[in-house]
Amino acid sequence: MFRMNPIAALDKGPDQDLFESVTEEEIIYLWRSIKGRGLSEDQAWQAIVTGIALDLAFAKPRNCSQIEH
Repeated sequence: MFRMNPIAALDKGPDQDLFESVTEEEIIYLWRSIKGRGLSEDQAWQAIVTGIALDLAFAKPRNCSQIEH
């Protein structure tokens, strides 16, 4: 099984979005891992989708500059 190395993704620099570097195999590995801890297939998938949604909802915009009031 392939395991995602988050440190390697972070080493690519601040402009590298961790979400952009995630592969389908890594998502499947995560799903199997979550499912293996007692959740159903649907619950494991919902956990992954929820995590992705939260990552996107709270991601810092790339093109917006900070404005001081």
